[in-house]
Amino acid sequence: MGTQTAAERRDAERAGHRVRAAACPTNRVLDRIGDKWVGLVLKELAGGPRRYGDLARAIVGASQKMLTQTLRHLERDGLVSRAVTPAVPARVDYALTPLGETLLPVLGALTEWAEEHIGEIDAARETYDAPGRRPPG
Repeated sequence: MGTQTAAERRDAERAGHRVRAAACPTNRVLDRIGDKWVGLVLKELAGGPRRYGDLARAIVGASQKMLTQTLRHLERDGLVSRAVTPAVPARVDYALTPLGETLLPVLGALTEWAEEHIGEIDAARETYDAPGRRPPG
């Protein structure tokens, strides 16, 4: 076996880290709920089933493509269910699944924490971004 250069070792370590991060349950869930529109969709569905059009009106700024994509991802993950009622036009309702409902207290705690600490975060950012501040390292 040949010796590795420092760069080759770092590349191998990075590759191993990426594999471990991709398998980490916490990273996988945060990847999903960290998507831009997921929190708003879950918040809207917390009140009960909603039609697609109602969601689109409530989540201002989300394009039809992004809302559809977000709902599909949540459905794939088992957090949201989709029910189609034959009609003209077809009626499509979305609802949280029992698994999705278990996420609401977690999001509630995160929301509470964020609202309590956002001032501190904003102040830290202002300090960090202040003119004349020397970057770390």
